[in-house]
Amino acid sequence: MSRALVTGGAGFIGSHLVDRLLAEGWEVTAFDNLSTGRHEFLGQAAGHDGFRLVEGDVLEDREALAEAMAATDVVFHLAAHADIRFGVDHPRRDLEQNTIATFNVLEAMRGAGVPRIVFASTGSVYGEPSVHPTPEDAPFPVQTSFYGASKLAGEGLVAAFCEAYGMRGWIFRFVSILGDRYSHGHVFDFVKRLRRDPGTLEVLGDGTQRKSYLHVEDCVGAILLALERAEEPLNVFNLGNDEYCSVNDSVGWITAELGLDPAIAHTGGERGWVGDSPFVFLDCARMHALGWRPGVSVRDAVLDTVRWLTANEWVLEAR
Repeated sequence: MSRALVTGGAGFIGSHLVDRLLAEGWEVTAFDNLSTGRHEFLGQAAGHDGFRLVEGDVLEDREALAEAMAATDVVFHLAAHADIRFGVDHPRRDLEQNTIATFNVLEAMRGAGVPRIVFASTGSVYGEPSVHPTPEDAPFPVQTSFYGASKLAGEGLVAAFCEAYGMRGWIFRFVSILGDRYSHGHVFDFVKRLRRDPGTLEVLGDGTQRKSYLHVEDCVGAILLALERAEEPLNVFNLGNDEYCSVNDSVGWITAELGLDPAIAHTGGERGWVGDSPFVFLDCARMHALGWRPGVSVRDAVLDTVRWLTANEWVLEAR
């Protein structure tokens, strides 16, 4: 039986990964400080004999992390600080929680002899690329966000550890992920604001920003498929949908689903904030070559998220 450690295992993507691994017969340890993760997201996993939750911080609790690594076959490193918009206010937070924490995970793996790591990176490492859809080997421009820069540094550490110590790595550059248990991002923000004031909605930028989104079930499915089928010492994959939408499109779907017709107030400009890329659309041909395709459209991913949030309003108040 395979044993996995999932950092950030009580979070949005992490808890879905935990559920899928348990369903496929893995023994799973979730390591999470519960700063953004929720016990409620692990409700299904909690009753499983093959699951345990270790409350700890990958940045601070190195002993607990090392103990959690025991007899582990693969680490899925999803724990991170993902608030891109406010990175300019707290730049050290991205460095510490994304880069240094990743180093801590890799060092713990080295000490425990864990041979494989799956690393959750981001399409933000491409900054504002000149090629769309953007492939994994696109020239890297100047970094435009502390989040993207910290994740790119994390990728470098994963690559260096694999080269130096004979580990194997899988790096996934995500677009924004949507679906059940979603608790951070534009759909969350819009639904929360509209609950407070259904008559108006502020939209950062001019609304023409184009984004691709991926449903969390498609994301987790791709990760596990690549872990099974990609055999290089270091494997780098984009994960996104085959389409994109404008922010205005997304606003229209959300407000229609909620039965609202608010006055939209755009703040103006092609970027919503410093580091906001006006066009995010990734080339996923490498994943397609493994036999993977997303099953949920961008529109349905947005709507599924809205429906889950309205059915679980406690999440809106918990953050």
